[in-house]
Amino acid sequence: MARNRPFFGVNRVGGSLFQFFESMVDPTAQIVALVMLMSWSGDDAYNHYLVLGVLLFALSFPGRSLIQLRLRHVVREVFLNWFASASLLVFFGWATSLYKIFPREVLLGLLWLTPLLQLIGHLLLRQLMPLLLRAGGPPRRGVIVGCNGLGKHLAAQIAAHPMLGIRLDGYFDDREVERLDIAADQLKGRLADVAEYAKKEAVDVIYLALPMATQPRILALLDALRDTTASLYFVPDVFVTDLIQARMDAIGRVPVMVVRDTPFAGLNGIVKRCSDIIISSLILILISPILLLVALLVKLDSAGPIIFRQRRYGLDGKEIIVYKFRSMSVCEDGPLVAQACRGDSRVTRAGAILRRTSLDELPQFFNVLQGRMSIVGPRPHAVAHNETYRKLIKGYMVRHKVKPGITGWAQVNGYRGETQTLDKMEGRVLYDLEYLRNWSLKLDLYIIFRTITLVFRDAGAY
Repeated sequence: MARNRPFFGVNRVGGSLFQFFESMVDPTAQIVALVMLMSWSGDDAYNHYLVLGVLLFALSFPGRSLIQLRLRHVVREVFLNWFASASLLVFFGWATSLYKIFPREVLLGLLWLTPLLQLIGHLLLRQLMPLLLRAGGPPRRGVIVGCNGLGKHLAAQIAAHPMLGIRLDGYFDDREVERLDIAADQLKGRLADVAEYAKKEAVDVIYLALPMATQPRILALLDALRDTTASLYFVPDVFVTDLIQARMDAIGRVPVMVVRDTPFAGLNGIVKRCSDIIISSLILILISPILLLVALLVKLDSAGPIIFRQRRYGLDGKEIIVYKFRSMSVCEDGPLVAQACRGDSRVTRAGAILRRTSLDELPQFFNVLQGRMSIVGPRPHAVAHNETYRKLIKGYMVRHKVKPGITGWAQVNGYRGETQTLDKMEGRVLYDLEYLRNWSLKLDLYIIFRTITLVFRDAGAY
């Protein structure tokens, strides 16, 4: 039976018409903003605008998928993405003096008009989503082989993403429906029935969600499906562990799946290191008078060194030396180190102010320049604390797949200061692992801005 072809001939494997339009929202909005400002200014230097337009398109294509996010998160993502792109353009324009070619009102207008048009584009796309899904042709029919936790999780994800254009018929499993906790009509048959059902019902895609322990059954099923035109996807049962930067890779011609890795491999590592050097250098130049004043305050307030050096775990769990302004009357760095708590008698008068405002952390920007730390990352704990918590919290040491940071995702989400209970430390670790999964340059910038707004009103540090 002939099937309707997708509108515009967009390939539905791995994408849809809706996804194509969504990928074009951000670059289109930026080009439209540039054209509007060029027309408004009356500037006729078209060649210059063409170059700038190409740069804008290259930085923003393909646009990110924001359809599943809440409105406030869409606003945040749009402005952070645009801030990152605009920062690169400003730096490039300043370094090459090309900004002088364009009228000042055009450049200033581009800064606010672009994110506004992007927001309008994403909101409009939400309203047009049903129409675009229909224009993309009928949904592809799919079935899941294996009615287990993995198969049900996959089905839930497909249902939550209608823009994929997939309609599930049901499951195939060798167990009786009473044991599967699903409606009777959702079970379409046993594994031996998959090939015949796929041919008879013109199934487009088959997801194999079977554990590797059933390898003989999988091989028999693959052999039977050779007589069908359905696309086959194997869903690996890797969700039994915590995925950190999971992706497909290859060693020669052998495909491998990366289950856990640092997010800063290759180009990402270069981007991270360059941003650390640039931002920390600028900050140290700006705060140099503050550093001198704080050093003088620490020296006059109590006896002892100005800088406190403590052993911490750094990248890959290797020991590093971290600098801080001394905020206590003692310099503990042994096998047992008690965390500072509210009303701690070890905290000096000046130290109480430094810890509350995080001024005691400022020398760590020198650690960043040395390459021992990053501006954003999981906060480093004392070695004694690490040795304790690595035995109590599953996945604790995974946070050391990246350099420790002066601030982090956990700190801006309420886990700054003392962690009195194991539950609080577990919460901090969960946020650290979430940072590793979702790292991006704009997330780093967002954390830095959040830190600046929180540092003077956070009661969690003492």
